[in-house]
Amino acid sequence: MTPSEFNSRFQRLVAEHAGKNGDDHGNVGCLACERCERCTDSTFLRDCQSVTRSHYCEECTDCSGCSHLASCSSCVACSHCERCERCTHSAYLVRSIAMSGCTYCFGCVGLSQKDFHILNEPYDRKVYFTKVDELRRVLGSS
Repeated sequence: MTPSEFNSRFQRLVAEHAGKNGDDHGNVGCLACERCERCTDSTFLRDCQSVTRSHYCEECTDCSGCSHLASCSSCVACSHCERCERCTHSAYLVRSIAMSGCTYCFGCVGLSQKDFHILNEPYDRKVYFTKVDELRRVLGSS
């Protein structure tokens, strides 16, 4: 196979894949998804793009295996996160980036296997929730 033949066949596959639509917006296997594009095997999404096997998410992009996310991008196997990017196997994160295996973190970046952190600093559980409530008031709905 020549490079030209390979490229031609590859481009044909890409075009065929883009043409496979489960509905008007390229969603496949989705239930009760509103204003979503290119989502797969998901339920109850709203305003999402390229989300796979996820549920109850809104305004998310490129997430997979997630539930109850809001305004997140490129997250995998996360739940109950808000405004996060590139997080994996984490829950209850807010405004965090590149977290792995973390829970209850607010404004953190690059942590792994951490709980109850704000701006990468550890907090006692009770203090954490008090500080987060205060931050939410000061910063808005976050």
